[in-house]
Amino acid sequence: MKKSIAFLLLFIGVMPMKAQIRGNNIVVMVTPDHKDWNYRVGEKATFTVQVLKSSTLLDNVQVDYEAGPDMYPDVKKSTILKDGTMKYVTPVAKKPGFYRFKVKAHVEGKDYEGLSTAAFSPESLVPYAQCPKDFDGFWAKALHEARQNDLNPTRTLLPERCTKDVNVYEISYVNNQWGSRMYGILCIPVKAGKYPALLRVPGAGVRPYSGDVYTASKGAITLEIGVHGIPVTMEQQVYDRLLNGALNGYWDSNVDDPDKNAYKRIVTGAVRAVDYIASLPEWDGETLGVTGASQGGFLSIVVAALDKRVTFMGAVHDAMCDYEAETHGVAGGWPHYFLYGDKETKKVEGARYYDGVNFARRLTCDCWFSFGYNDEVVPPTSSYGTYNIVTASKKLSVYQQTAHFWYQEQWDEWQNWLLEKMNIK
Repeated sequence: MKKSIAFLLLFIGVMPMKAQIRGNNIVVMVTPDHKDWNYRVGEKATFTVQVLKSSTLLDNVQVDYEAGPDMYPDVKKSTILKDGTMKYVTPVAKKPGFYRFKVKAHVEGKDYEGLSTAAFSPESLVPYAQCPKDFDGFWAKALHEARQNDLNPTRTLLPERCTKDVNVYEISYVNNQWGSRMYGILCIPVKAGKYPALLRVPGAGVRPYSGDVYTASKGAITLEIGVHGIPVTMEQQVYDRLLNGALNGYWDSNVDDPDKNAYKRIVTGAVRAVDYIASLPEWDGETLGVTGASQGGFLSIVVAALDKRVTFMGAVHDAMCDYEAETHGVAGGWPHYFLYGDKETKKVEGARYYDGVNFARRLTCDCWFSFGYNDEVVPPTSSYGTYNIVTASKKLSVYQQTAHFWYQEQWDEWQNWLLEKMNIK
């Protein structure tokens, strides 16, 4: 008996450490009447709303809802759902695009949201981004000037991160001028040989990096870079302070001046990562991919467009594409320079040099794109339009319900595609 009581007390003591908070008991489910969420111009979509508690309909729920073109809702109303459900029918679509229906339910003092986004002939979307006449010359010059500086690389072994199969290093190399460095985590298989390579470029923000040990263990060189010219192995609080201090809003700096835009240095540094990989004796000299999500999706497109040594590119919910759409009242890419009506000519013209659409037009390698219809950060309007103008070999994998994240299945498909392009398992 004493042993049983002791075990019970131990179990009760351990249980809080094992318990996890997962999801909500109250769910707002919004579903379209087409299983693939796709419609044609000239059609309507019908959304069904269900507010559920413990997977059953909740009575007398107060909800607010908004509806309209992606990022530009033109309907905003409130109502009571007596039986926890309602239907909403969109207007007839007159042109290609996305129509979003978003619901906020108020239950016991808390708010719960759900949304769904219907696509109308999305394969016909055409980006608004215009390309400067000197676009190619501008970037050729920027890279030429950067490459006047020797890479002067450094490499420091990180023993605590190494495995029996992979050596892990923090590396750095010179970017666009003396003293301006890029930092990253390099992973190389321990076994001597020649390997394909994968460059991972980051989403927006300021953070440390761990490196891609998993892919390296399969038989590849991997390099995960930061883009801010600071080491990538410092304590988290350093990055938090930078994000809230010197690097706060870096994505908004000097948009009107292409030569002073913060992304000029970021772009040259990302492309010079290819120079760094190409300098490694372990690289096979043939297979080199680049991949990333959000800002990293943009940078993947950029690097693949500017350096033809890149043989494959994977972009997930690619940000920074088709800014100019917002000057026409159509959803454009993060960081939404023109969402609120700013149409300053100099700013629009400056942004064109950093619009992912103009790089996507120049892609020639194998490409894989993936995004979700419910993304409120990087709207599907901009992602689909960007995909449409790519003339290189390409594949699109849509996960309609995803927002600015990815599901496990989406992640698995993404990683498997990368491994396939490197001919490893």
